[in-house]
Amino acid sequence: MSRDKKHSDWQENELAASLSRFPERKEEFSLHGGAEIPRLALPDTIDEDYYEHLGFPGQYPYTRGVQPTMYRARFWTMRQYAGFSSAAESNKRYRYLLEQGTTGLSVAFDLPTQIGYDSDDAMSLGEVGKVGVAIDTLADMEMLFKNIPLDKISTSMTINSPAIILLAMYIVVAEKQSVPADKLRGTIQNDVLKEYVARGTYIFPPGPSLGLITDIFQWCSANMPLFNTISISGYHIREAGSTATQEVAFTLANGITYVQTALDAGLELDHFARRLAFFFNASSNLLEEVAKFRAARRLWARLMKNRFEARKPSSMMMRFHTQTAGSSLAAQQIDNNIVRVTIQALAAVFGGTQSLHTNSRDEALSLPTEDSVRTALRTQQIIAHESGVADTVDPFAGSYYIEQLTDSIELAAADLISKIEQKGGVVACIEDGFIQRQIEQAAYDYQKEIEVGERIIVGVNKFQIEEEDKPELLRMNPAVESAQIAALQKVRDRRNNDDVQSRLTTLKIAAESGSNLMEPIIAAVRSYASIGEICTVLRGVFGEYRD
Repeated sequence: MSRDKKHSDWQENELAASLSRFPERKEEFSLHGGAEIPRLALPDTIDEDYYEHLGFPGQYPYTRGVQPTMYRARFWTMRQYAGFSSAAESNKRYRYLLEQGTTGLSVAFDLPTQIGYDSDDAMSLGEVGKVGVAIDTLADMEMLFKNIPLDKISTSMTINSPAIILLAMYIVVAEKQSVPADKLRGTIQNDVLKEYVARGTYIFPPGPSLGLITDIFQWCSANMPLFNTISISGYHIREAGSTATQEVAFTLANGITYVQTALDAGLELDHFARRLAFFFNASSNLLEEVAKFRAARRLWARLMKNRFEARKPSSMMMRFHTQTAGSSLAAQQIDNNIVRVTIQALAAVFGGTQSLHTNSRDEALSLPTEDSVRTALRTQQIIAHESGVADTVDPFAGSYYIEQLTDSIELAAADLISKIEQKGGVVACIEDGFIQRQIEQAAYDYQKEIEVGERIIVGVNKFQIEEEDKPELLRMNPAVESAQIAALQKVRDRRNNDDVQSRLTTLKIAAESGSNLMEPIIAAVRSYASIGEICTVLRGVFGEYRD
């Protein structure tokens, strides 16, 4: 088939269908002076190798993007990650971000919430509200989203082991706003495998954890068709010190495990695969990162088509969120971080991300101030509206270096995935420590390069200055913890505790029988059972994981 024939087929099918649903932002995109910016640049001559490796955007193997027009129709979702102190304080920050032009919310939870403890638990002492918002019961979730219409806002929640509980709370809050579950849009991270190797906020052993994830897949495929049921996360793997290739390999290996677990449980691939999402890190080597995103998208498409025999195009598409690299932020000369974040954000956009969080300049020192958050958001808005990089699809395509690097990362990641499978799969490699050792060695090598001066970090190991001015930092009020504990006690005093105990008993029976736990957890949440009470029940049935 000739280039013209393939191009016209793409225009008549994928492109026409996309434009009918999502018209482009302008009738014509042009440079200053009037020269037209093409929607899609193509080489003069195309052979079959081009179609095999690149193709057209919105078409398998999706190297050039998952939508035919990419950002010419809609910009990526500008989703700033936020949450601190109490639900009321976080709600204020969310409404501020929405007023400033954020197009999606991303919730950060505190450590006790992430590992399933109530704020008054001895394990929570000193950590309540510190690195995210404290959520104990439905009352906190109601306050978190007060005056925020959940039928109009897309919400991402960074929560893993107790993801099923926070999702249940979100569903019930929506009910109280008269928003049915099938209208909710957003993503729940729900990726526990990377917790065992890179982040550490696990609760239950891998087997029961995978069971809870499958319960979410199953329930949401029937009740929440617009909601992404998992965000398979390479971000934390990269933050722990992995290379770009390891980030792709370990993330996609985890994705393979989730898909196979769901299939083994009897779910139909094309019913749940379209709601799988991914989450990647954008680091400072701009060209490597662009190639990484393109390679990951292509490799996932091939895995889904060839290994799992997906039939629907939507099941083969890798849709992903990106966050700029927190580990790259320096405490020295913090304004340099604005430049780092800009480069990283550009890499994510050049790589075709669907949503993006830009870190704030002061996050190496504290949670960000309002001014810093606004600058981080403005970075995205300037890239979107002033840089021109969103006006044509996959602008780096055809670069000799980018295409060579894309191929190289895909091949190396595929080889590493094969090695994991030869060793028995992801869970076996976690238990053996294989994946952890790979990441630790990469992190050690990187840090050693910095310390001996082979890798320059501006302001850290070269171009240092004496800094006298202390930046304004966001400080947590130590009274937050006692106020949160008092609020939790009020909820316990006012709720029907007999009803709570009845629903927790029902949950225990369901967990012991292997039933889907979404409905029993939703029922427990409605009665204002706390996250700690629900996790205590599940710990009693499933046990706890110890590294």
